[in-house]
Amino acid sequence: MTSLVGDRVVVLGGSMAGMLAARVLAEFFTDVTIVERDELPNTVEYRRGVPHARHAHGLVARGQQILEAHFPGLTAELTAAGITSGDFNGDNRWCFNGRRMRPGHSGLLCVPATRPVLEYHVRERVRKIHNITFLDGHDITGLETTPDRTRVTGARVQPRTGGGAERTLHADLVIDTTGRGSRTPAWLRELGYAAPREEHVKVDLAYTTRHYQLAEDPLGTDLAIIPAPTPAYPRGAFFYRLPGDENRFELSLTGMLGDHPPADPEGFLAFAKSLPVPEIYEAIRTAEPLDDPVTFRFPASVRRHYEGLAAFPDRLLVMGDAFCSFNPIYAQGMTVSALESLTLLRHLRTGVLPQPLSFFHDISADVDAPWDLSAGADLGFPGVEGKRTVKTRLVNAYVARLQKAAVHDAEISNAFIRAAGLIDPPQALMRPRILLRVLRHSLRPAS
Repeated sequence: MTSLVGDRVVVLGGSMAGMLAARVLAEFFTDVTIVERDELPNTVEYRRGVPHARHAHGLVARGQQILEAHFPGLTAELTAAGITSGDFNGDNRWCFNGRRMRPGHSGLLCVPATRPVLEYHVRERVRKIHNITFLDGHDITGLETTPDRTRVTGARVQPRTGGGAERTLHADLVIDTTGRGSRTPAWLRELGYAAPREEHVKVDLAYTTRHYQLAEDPLGTDLAIIPAPTPAYPRGAFFYRLPGDENRFELSLTGMLGDHPPADPEGFLAFAKSLPVPEIYEAIRTAEPLDDPVTFRFPASVRRHYEGLAAFPDRLLVMGDAFCSFNPIYAQGMTVSALESLTLLRHLRTGVLPQPLSFFHDISADVDAPWDLSAGADLGFPGVEGKRTVKTRLVNAYVARLQKAAVHDAEISNAFIRAAGLIDPPQALMRPRILLRVLRHSLRPAS
């Protein structure tokens, strides 16, 4: 029997991070209230507060494992909804510099749901938890604190429509999962605290996405074609079948450093033709488009170092993109939020409310490896601003050789997929067995 640590907790933001946090919190609080600015739909559909949901999304392997543990049977639900799952390495065409990594059986499950589908199924699971309430269609106007401002006692909210009055949701704990636009740094300054130091990696990325009806299936038994951007070939794409219809496909083109995929149909097609793999262009050049291209821009990855603050108000936590926002091409955001939910669970199992600075120290450890992977890879692009240490340069040089060697060796491919999927730490790619195989195969000529 789980011991309660408080009466009410308020989660600010109905994001994936917010829903995963609420799932954990429901075991330890009498009442969990999720406050969300959007009117949350009861069907699978896009919502305004998640503009990037219209573009390709990925839940890497560790994220899939954690979601299944939080919501047993979720993978079977997604399969029943028309999503075809498969092996992360063996059933995806991962391409680097125009060459496909050698496929192999990684044993890691890939469930390629679109963001609206995944968010809907997770949200419906959360709705069924008896002590969780959604308060959607509400703005979050600020925090309530004790007179000495050392402890947060609730959050102020106001309906977005209908002219309703502002009111306070009193709580034993408030958690900010409002994403990249989090106002916690501003609230801290208003309360007399220092805001966290921010680390930025400016990538000036854009996704442009279009959907197609195809007469012929270009994937066969594969789930997706993914030419990943590299410094040599910085344009990338995600091309995969939409759930529930074997003839409808989503194509998200990606470009960094201002080289953005155009949103006009002719420019979009020309960008697809410029990719280092021809299959995608050949599949869409005569296909029936179902909509116009839509663009989403992502200026920079941002890490807020809350763990480095000397003081922070009690009973306030920050999670998800509000803590660290990743370049989306690496598909790490939802999985890092899932990892943070496990850290929240460990803190709550101590039987007391989490202490903010201790909690931030621990979720910073959750962030370290994926941040090193994504920020380090981005710094391999010459135009990306940021400090390049000797370690960063050596790692990027090694990864380039690893990607070349993976064309010939499925064991290397599997090791790469396990690290990218946050199953193994990045250091696993330097294990002697993998290192020797990389050195041997990277000298072979590419086919």
